[in-house]
Amino acid sequence: MIEPVALWPPERQHALKRLRAFVPQAGHLYAKQRYFDFGPGKHGKVSRLSPWLRHRVITEQEVLKTTLDSHTQTEAEKFIQEVFWRGYFKGWLEHRPDVWRYYKSDLVELTDRLEKEAGLARQYETATSGETGIACFDAWATELVETGYLHNHARMWFASIWIFTLKLPWQLGADFFYRHLLDGDPASNTCSWRWVGGLHTIGKTYLARADNIEKFTAGRFSPREQLASTAIALEDNRPVQLLAPKFNNAELEGRRFGLLVTEEDCHPESLGVSNPSSILILLTATPRSVLPLGKLSAEFAPSVLNASRGRIEKHFCVETITTEENDWSIAISEWMRENDLKVCVTSHLPLGPVAKRVKSAARASGVELIERTRAYDQLTWRHAKKGFFGLKKKIPSILADLNLRAHG
Repeated sequence: MIEPVALWPPERQHALKRLRAFVPQAGHLYAKQRYFDFGPGKHGKVSRLSPWLRHRVITEQEVLKTTLDSHTQTEAEKFIQEVFWRGYFKGWLEHRPDVWRYYKSDLVELTDRLEKEAGLARQYETATSGETGIACFDAWATELVETGYLHNHARMWFASIWIFTLKLPWQLGADFFYRHLLDGDPASNTCSWRWVGGLHTIGKTYLARADNIEKFTAGRFSPREQLASTAIALEDNRPVQLLAPKFNNAELEGRRFGLLVTEEDCHPESLGVSNPSSILILLTATPRSVLPLGKLSAEFAPSVLNASRGRIEKHFCVETITTEENDWSIAISEWMRENDLKVCVTSHLPLGPVAKRVKSAARASGVELIERTRAYDQLTWRHAKKGFFGLKKKIPSILADLNLRAHG
């Protein structure tokens, strides 16, 4: 088994190297081969950029620019759309905070049931430890825990088997992914599981089929007679309010501000702020669940932040301060006071545990918090109110607004 640190070193230069190496195949070759899962350490047909993109060690805009420097929009259409799926899910969830709230409350209830219901606990343990007897599913469960990564197609198959064959609650499966994936993202992960179960696009489910798995694993697995033959959509009739995301790009001229860097955005150099008086980096891994965080995912976020320190200091000409303080209200209030800061600036904090933790800390310490939103997010999220097709139609205009055009 290849060590995850060898595949995803935390330093930005490795992410850029991977991006440059992948781009030549981001065109028609990617469109033909992207569904194939050849197993751990053999995922070279896809970009494998997601752990770095998740924490914005590199940004979507950089990936799109590098891609369009080598391909036309038509040639790289499938890969470009794949990049936008992450932004779409983030924007969709930003419009629907109730969905995240329901998921979190459901998870608390379900983990309580794991404590009380021996049958459910046994089923869950069998699935997460890779002992179901369904060879492909068990291999993916093991790969996830041991590497912190799964091919996107394998994620869909796994979620489908979890929901429709094993009949386990989707929330527990989403939590299993979220706790272990290096690219674990509240929006992408939650919405993807909902999509498989028929909750995202109401009534439309994804059914894992043995012939499809056999084809796209190149014959490694053939789970015939083991998988559900139907996928009846899950239902959730709880009301969901549609809210427009708020963007606060307040003017900072003349204000003594500090820059707060979290695992949500490890490239503040491209955030559009200059001359911070001080920079605080929050190194503590943020709990994602009431259940323990996977060892690899717990280590990855702090490691990419720590690896960013020198680069950030060089860009802003300001020495960074790092903290592993668990109480962020203490860390932030002391930093603000000791550096005589009037306002705290950070990247936009999308729905999830980091946003909750930072905002709670700011309120508790009476700190004015300004979240700067990237142009990519603003342009993408406004078209994420409904299905992906609505955003897909706008991709050419979004690229034009970002001044991203194919060269040559």
